Amino acid sequence: MSDNIEHPLSPQDCLVAIMIAISASDENIRTAELVKIQSAVNTLPVFEDYDSDRTKLVSQTVFDLFDQEDGLDALFGLVRDNLPERLFETAYALACDVAAADGSLAETELRLLEEMRYELNIDRLHAAAIERGARARHLRM
Repeated sequence: MSDNIEHPLSPQDCLVAIMIAISASDENIRTAELVKIQSAVNTLPVFEDYDSDRTKLVSQTVFDLFDQEDGLDALFGLVRDNLPERLFETAYALACDVAAADGSLAETELRLLEEMRYELNIDRLHAAAIERGARARHLRM
């Protein structure tokens, strides 16, 4: 499937790729994370008119990139090239929601979120607010 990497991703594909990347970052994709991704794709306005069958293709693209030495850089390059800048905070918010979905953050997830903040040029204050919102939404009793 590596030939798909050369094809531009839609903005929605980029958002899905970011969610898959954060879920796969600890090499353990949890059910809660998959449910969060599917729920986002099925319910959020940004995914209106998105063909959810593309999720599998996008997932495979992310996995193929992660198998390459500079795959994370390539992923961020694809996202910056194909996702409008006004949706960078949306991408970060979705990543935070997926990371928080299972109730714990692995060190690898925290490092990837830090890298996302840098690569997507997310303001520190905005990032903190987004992270706090994700934490508040995913607290357990």
